[in-house]
Amino acid sequence: MALPPTPALVVFGLAAVALALFASEAVPPDVAAIGVLVALYVLRPWTGVDADTALVGFANPATVTIVAMYVLSEAVRQTGVIEHVGDAIEAFAHGSDSRLLGAVVGTTSLSAGVVNNVPVVAVFVPMVTDLASRARRSPSAFLLPLSYAAMLGGTLTLLGSSTNLVVSALAADALGRQIGVFEMTPVGVLVLVTGVVYLLTVGRRLVPERVSPSATLAETYGVSARLARLEVREGSPFAGQRLDDVRATVSDAAVDVAVLQLSRDGERYLATRTDETVGPGDTLTVRGNLQAVNEFATEYDLRQLPRQTVSTRDLHLREGRGNLVEVVLPEGSRFVGDTVREANLAGYHNAVVLALKRGDDVRSDGIADHRLAVGDTLLLQVRERNLAELVENLDVVVTRGVGPSQSPETEPEPVFDRETTLVLGTVASVVGLAAVGVLPVVIAALAGVVVVTATDVISPTDAYGAVSWNVVFLLAGIYPLGVAARDTGGAAWVAEQLAATSSVLPIIAVLAVTYLVTAALANLVGNAASAILMTPVAVDTAASVGAETLSFVLAVLFAASTAFLTPTGYATNLMVYGPGGYEFGDYARVGLPLQLLLTVVTTAGIWVVYGV
Repeated sequence: MALPPTPALVVFGLAAVALALFASEAVPPDVAAIGVLVALYVLRPWTGVDADTALVGFANPATVTIVAMYVLSEAVRQTGVIEHVGDAIEAFAHGSDSRLLGAVVGTTSLSAGVVNNVPVVAVFVPMVTDLASRARRSPSAFLLPLSYAAMLGGTLTLLGSSTNLVVSALAADALGRQIGVFEMTPVGVLVLVTGVVYLLTVGRRLVPERVSPSATLAETYGVSARLARLEVREGSPFAGQRLDDVRATVSDAAVDVAVLQLSRDGERYLATRTDETVGPGDTLTVRGNLQAVNEFATEYDLRQLPRQTVSTRDLHLREGRGNLVEVVLPEGSRFVGDTVREANLAGYHNAVVLALKRGDDVRSDGIADHRLAVGDTLLLQVRERNLAELVENLDVVVTRGVGPSQSPETEPEPVFDRETTLVLGTVASVVGLAAVGVLPVVIAALAGVVVVTATDVISPTDAYGAVSWNVVFLLAGIYPLGVAARDTGGAAWVAEQLAATSSVLPIIAVLAVTYLVTAALANLVGNAASAILMTPVAVDTAASVGAETLSFVLAVLFAASTAFLTPTGYATNLMVYGPGGYEFGDYARVGLPLQLLLTVVTTAGIWVVYGV
């Protein structure tokens, strides 16, 4: 087997570094992608990537379309129509687990076919968690199927997933055109139906119920054993200080203790923002392990009260002034990449991080230097108005507890008011105009953004804030790597290895191998990277074996869009990882049979509809 040319080896080396960084999360993926972009240009004598090529991802129609679709998805979210869907699902389920699961999977998948599937899941997670709680069922039973359904629905149309748009853009030269909005729909419907049937039958028996439906937030995070009450003595240096100054002093100290609130004469005050002055006899509620609390009490002359006098009920302030809530960090959250200390939620948002969870790993001690990532779940003590700001800025998604949308003062909105009708009509027009070819997808999507912003349905600030810029930079940064793999002959070399299997396998089997390789990459390093790296390979493989180019391109598209085996394979998997309390292996347990089933179904569907 001949080695690839030297330029291709250089590109392969950069690809290996990028994949290692993505898998290890040593640096944020978008930063790694921009680093690859810079390296491609610096090594241009071998990669052939000049400045224009290095920046082509930023000017690519796929990138611009993704930005526009994030804005349109946010406009749909702000209408509140999804909340009405939740009410309809609850009424339909009427206490039946099967009907609840069917309604969740059905509505999620259909919604994700038109609106980008990541924002869909961000809206559905708290709704599904609440519905599961009302039905006295574990949210774990529904959240993983929710993620899988969103991925399946994303294969219905070109607009359902950013991966679809990237593959279409990369393959445009080889195909002589972009993939049509509904061109993938026949196989997408087959994939969706197969996946839904699996989730409602075999899959539901494999999904573990990791979170007890009766478990309180305190029990889930084990914070009760980490709470203590300390009485302020006459000689304490805290006596006479403002409570928020006390909290800041303790936060800067080496001891791992957090001051949560002050109690005096039956009244409680949050430590993050108050003008109250600490006095002798006042009681401080703190979070910390036994050793840390002992050291803290000794250093600041505080008297420890019996731990059994502390209850997490004490952390709920009266009149809705403060509550315990569980939140998950979605894609695009400002806090992703920061440590808990750097995020400074207490200082900026009056929110104290009591504990955090990544998958089944729960931590309540030593969390200040924990670096936050997409999908991390936090237990917060936070005022409702501050929580509303965090939710509105798309920095967190409330999964359990009292969120701002659940406030009893909130009056029910009509299902179809002027704004809802305008937004849904705009989205339908974008899809329709792009589908019939009146406008290119990117122009139709931008026109939709103009409509919803010019009519004040969504403010320009909210529109910019709705975009997951880390995703945009990830795609734009890694895009030239695919171009370089194609132009240096690297993609052709990999394609030759795949094509060599055609000497012993029929072409449809080579198509299945292409699907499996892409799926494996997607589960290891993410859907975007696998799509960008494998699309040029698919084009060259089709040319090498004399097959239909569109069929091999669609194999990559479907495989990259359905990464079921790991929580890191797709953003929606990460978003349900913490709230569902899943273990890493749960994804393979539920997803492997589905991945293998769809390998057969997708390959056969492509063969029947598009030929090979």
